[in-house]
Amino acid sequence: MSEVPRPILLGIVGDSAAGKTTLTRGLVRILGESQVTHISADHYHRYDRAQRAERGVTPLAPECNHLDILEQHLAHLRAGEPIIKPVYRHHDGSFGPSEYVRPAHFTLVEGLLGFHTAAMRAAYDARVYLDPPEDLRRRWKVQRDCSRRGYTTDQVLEELDRREADADFHVRPQRRHADMVISFMAGDSGDSGDQAHLDVRIVLRPGLAHPHLAPLTESDGDHLALDERDAETTLWVSGMIPRERSAAIEEMVWSRMSFASHLRTERLGEFTVGTQLHRSESLAITQLLVLYQLVTARAAVALGATDARMDRAPATAPHGA
Repeated sequence: MSEVPRPILLGIVGDSAAGKTTLTRGLVRILGESQVTHISADHYHRYDRAQRAERGVTPLAPECNHLDILEQHLAHLRAGEPIIKPVYRHHDGSFGPSEYVRPAHFTLVEGLLGFHTAAMRAAYDARVYLDPPEDLRRRWKVQRDCSRRGYTTDQVLEELDRREADADFHVRPQRRHADMVISFMAGDSGDSGDQAHLDVRIVLRPGLAHPHLAPLTESDGDHLALDERDAETTLWVSGMIPRERSAAIEEMVWSRMSFASHLRTERLGEFTVGTQLHRSESLAITQLLVLYQLVTARAAVALGATDARMDRAPATAPHGA
């Protein structure tokens, strides 16, 4: 019997309420829950909420997290080995019983400090940083923490101000380690509350082989733009892009990963607000570009490559870029 390929690890980092869970849930829906292990790196807090308040510290500080244990766990997961993961209950800021976690074909790790050390960064096959404008992130955090975690608006705003120094010093510098920097933002209307029509700017860096998008952007300057400079490519997608233009982009990307055609779904871009299901074309394109990296890495490893990254061992599977 042939050896089972090792799991593919995706790291998603961003400040609190930057959209990490929205992106992750969409990928889980597309890949299938049985194929994905989803881990929050924020469960590795060293102190509970009451202890942090006593010490006057925030969970964004590295010393307030068991990053050494997270490093070890990422290495085990990459090797296909199970871990005993800590559990942090966000609804009340306490710790729960640890969980036995076995990696699936795809392991998605999201959190505040997932790229903080070189050992952690080395564990991932792809690294994504979510970087919305600060005013939009603060709005999302107020909405989430007031509706789901029992805070008042004043409490959330006070906590955001208290975290600012740590966010600027520890969280945001991790952008430079990402292969994809994704920024959802209000479009020309300036309405950041219309989450179904947010623009997105995606910076694609050369650590990964990204699909070639120039032919499509050249024919639609109103809804798409591509800027290539300093070895980076920046894709801008309007939140008002018509469904047929979004579908054309999706078709082009899917054509470069025909080996994953079984994953094709109409559920790209879906998200919920409360109990209402919505769709965003810019989110659908973003999810597909991340998915592309996961399935091409999976194909490369399955064909015997030790690594699918361009800046490490060369891949043996086609990337179609």
